[in-house]
Amino acid sequence: MHGLRILGEQGSMAYDMYQEIILQHYRSPRNFGKMESPDLAAEESNPNCGDMITMELKLDPGRARVEDVRFHGEGCAISVASASMFTEKVKGRPLDELRALTQEDILRMVGIPLSPVRMKCALTAFAAFGRALSGLRPSPPSAPGWSTGGAAPA
Repeated sequence: MHGLRILGEQGSMAYDMYQEIILQHYRSPRNFGKMESPDLAAEESNPNCGDMITMELKLDPGRARVEDVRFHGEGCAISVASASMFTEKVKGRPLDELRALTQEDILRMVGIPLSPVRMKCALTAFAAFGRALSGLRPSPPSAPGWSTGGAAPA
């Protein structure tokens, strides 16, 4: 039986459990809605499915940790559920740790096998998060003698 994996009763129960978790997150998404004055925001779309997700982040004063996260937009059940689950994963976590997340981490979080088209749905919020982080500039050092090359620090 090369390449064929039979789930068995325990595997089937786990699959059913993850499907139910996805439906719960789709029906009642966590951290859904617009954030007032986010520090970072970015949008990502998935034209194959019509998903459009915007991620908004509020960072701690040191700009090293996600203090709060919200998402809004429209999408299929996988896209919305994945965004909801992702916001729960990132809230309160250090940016350095979050930058190390991979697509595989997100797909594992979703917990069910997905077709290539559905993988894009599951990764839409993750892609928006990456776009938001790409807009983050390092905070200027606060050490005495730091120079902006003649310009006054903002």
